Amino acid sequence: MDEARLTSALDTHTGAALKPVRRVELLSGMAGRRRVWTLEQKLALVAEMERCDNIAAFAREHDISTALLYTWRRELRYAIEASKIPPRHEPMFVPVVGEAPSPVSHDGIVEVEIGGAVVRIGQAARVDLAVAVIQALQSPTIHGDR
Repeated sequence: MDEARLTSALDTHTGAALKPVRRVELLSGMAGRRRVWTLEQKLALVAEMERCDNIAAFAREHDISTALLYTWRRELRYAIEASKIPPRHEPMFVPVVGEAPSPVSHDGIVEVEIGGAVVRIGQAARVDLAVAVIQALQSPTIHGDR
């Protein structure tokens, strides 16, 4: 493909002129490598990074990504803040918020206790049903009084 066709294929017609790339930095030593850092190494690098003016240059010098340095610094700040919180030795309870049951109105309710059984008869109860329940509770066969 000739240069004219390549330029027109890549041109997005924004009016911006195509500029040659001035500097290319290849970090081939870092690709595909995973290192294990001790806590002491992390703390030393973060402390040294805090005294540094150019963190990107510092990261290149130590062959480490800047994002990892910033992550370690953030984790250190979190650990310091967590150590300032006093430990709680007593159990902590979380309040449970639920839907409150509708209040029961005691207006027009008759409470009858017979032989340890309690019956509440509401105002809307049928009279014949209330009488039948009371008679059933008074019956000697229910209490075993034969």
